[in-house]
Amino acid sequence: MMTALQTIQDELRARPRVWLVTGSAGFIGSNILEHLLNLGQQVRGLDNFATGSRQNPEEVRLRVAPAAWERFQFLEGDIRKPEDCLEACTGVDFVLHQAALGSVPRSIEDPFTSYQVNMTGTLNMLEAARKARVRRLVYASSSSVYGDHPRLPKIESELGKLLSPYAATKLSNEMFANVFHQCYGLEVIGLRYFNVFGPRQDPDGPYAAVIPKWIDALLRGQPIQINGDGETSRDFCYVANVVQANLLAAAHAAAPALGRAFNVALNERTTLNELFRLLREMLSARRPELAKTQPVYGPFRAGDVAHSQADISLAREHLGFIPTHSLRAGLENSLEWYVAHTPA
Repeated sequence: MMTALQTIQDELRARPRVWLVTGSAGFIGSNILEHLLNLGQQVRGLDNFATGSRQNPEEVRLRVAPAAWERFQFLEGDIRKPEDCLEACTGVDFVLHQAALGSVPRSIEDPFTSYQVNMTGTLNMLEAARKARVRRLVYASSSSVYGDHPRLPKIESELGKLLSPYAATKLSNEMFANVFHQCYGLEVIGLRYFNVFGPRQDPDGPYAAVIPKWIDALLRGQPIQINGDGETSRDFCYVANVVQANLLAAAHAAAPALGRAFNVALNERTTLNELFRLLREMLSARRPELAKTQPVYGPFRAGDVAHSQADISLAREHLGFIPTHSLRAGLENSLEWYVAHTPA
């Protein structure tokens, strides 16, 4: 029996659509871009390279057929500018809105810029999509909206007290998207990402995510610092699962899914200690000298929740979402990329 993903991919190959990917030079956006081009779609990208990398679309160009790359149009622009958003949305069927300023610590240090990019930028995209009469807009939300709610696994209807400006911007995105659906009939679906990782995720900088940061450090022989006692847990989700969720939300999900936000993860919990041991084990097969590496423990990080795990039953029911990659499978793919891109 064919999965919803297989069905929609066959339909898209038979009848290509026009897509806009905001943040197309970013980690998640460039993975979505690559998948859409390989499906024969016409894709427009929008990015200002604030956090995205010019290397990411270039790598996509090298990984897809020349004819596929010719179906890509890039617009260098800023979602904080309404005119850039409207230009990008004009003539588009589906918008996959990935552009954002991520990181809880960054939002705590600079809440105003997080507000401008994540709030004003997303409102601009909603209004542009409405004016351009796009068929549907799918936007990236975050597991941070659950705040301090103790329930595990997290279900979409139960939220706690928000713990960071970043979380506040993401929950506000969901509220505005729902209002645009209710007031204007704009078809919108939100995806609450849980700790996404994979190839092209930047390991550098003070706000780097834990998996690329640790892989890069291990490959370079640098110490690994764990915030807290290492028993903090997360639901790590490989980027291919996120790409799938975006396709299904845009081109497969039916009316009951509209105006709502869905968890995108594995419904699993992995502690930081377990993650470290797993990465060490997997990398030791390539670099035996890493087998005895031990982490260094530091203070807990402000704004972090203790545990995170997603109930994905609603995404399965309404989107047809079935994760294709486990944590280990995703790490295997990621390690291949980082080993190839890290100097020996």
